[in-house]
Amino acid sequence: MNMLVDGEWRTDAYEATDEEGAFERGETTFRDEVRDDPDARFRPAAGRYHLYVSYACPWAHRTLVVRALKGLEEAIPVSVVDPDRDEDGWQFTPEKDGCTRDRVHDVDSLRDLYVRADPDATCRVTVPVLWDTEEDTVVNNESREIMRMLDTEFDDLATRDVDLYPEGYREDVDRILDDIYEPINNGVYRAGFATGQEPYDEAVDDLFAALDRWDEVLGEQRYLAGDRLTEADVAMFTTLVRFDEVYHTHFMCNVRYVREYENLWPYLRDLYQTPGVAETVRMDHVKEHYYTTHPDVNPHRIVARGPDLDFEAPHGRDALPGGPPAALTGVEADD
Repeated sequence: MNMLVDGEWRTDAYEATDEEGAFERGETTFRDEVRDDPDARFRPAAGRYHLYVSYACPWAHRTLVVRALKGLEEAIPVSVVDPDRDEDGWQFTPEKDGCTRDRVHDVDSLRDLYVRADPDATCRVTVPVLWDTEEDTVVNNESREIMRMLDTEFDDLATRDVDLYPEGYREDVDRILDDIYEPINNGVYRAGFATGQEPYDEAVDDLFAALDRWDEVLGEQRYLAGDRLTEADVAMFTTLVRFDEVYHTHFMCNVRYVREYENLWPYLRDLYQTPGVAETVRMDHVKEHYYTTHPDVNPHRIVARGPDLDFEAPHGRDALPGGPPAALTGVEADD
């Protein structure tokens, strides 16, 4: 796979699987943080930070959802890369629907920004990227950490009073984020990129055992952590919304569709219908990216046509305690 090595772009430098054929996700490299603290190097300020995303990528999608729920669109602008990632990596193609130019430096490729931040960078070039326009560098490219920063450090700039990491739920939220990461969020990739039967079987077993478990939990409560919408739901949403359209077919996660689950399917529709969320979903970008970007999985780059899912269908989960934050709906959750 492609990556930067000592600041130079290489197309043969990264092996995605181990000797047994199990997928191994590389570590992210930029791990600074924005903190609402007078002594912090990176402090929140309107217009100082820029978010680089792909609508196709579930990790980048997390940050877009939090940005939308918090009402940070004006404070943190975005640039959107082309979903068709070729051997040159993520590119900016503003002529394409839903894509933009690089609105900070007007470069052609995301890797140009990585090298600008670190001329000797040795890393994969991934989204999301949180860029600091003041110091002209990458702050962070780890989605979970960016999601947390947007949620907790930019309240003074947010236009909506939405807290996705509320007091009293934080231990559960962190535990759930850990619990769903390996079997579900990364599990679909472990299945799809496996090059051996045993690691594929293990990934699929882990994936559907976890989905079965959370389907049961969601029969008793509206959200993963109980009655409050949290970061854990955002992380689950961006995987589930891609599942039937992409992962079931392209990544051979075909034991069951999400739409066949009694509780996960209405839960997914509930999240999709939360004000601000649907606008972050570009299924055309999702399907183009997955079906055209992985030649080892789909060498002919044929984009699967179906299914045609109705995410707007009534979900019926209002009967469970809790609901979207009042700042999004104008109605208190228990009303």
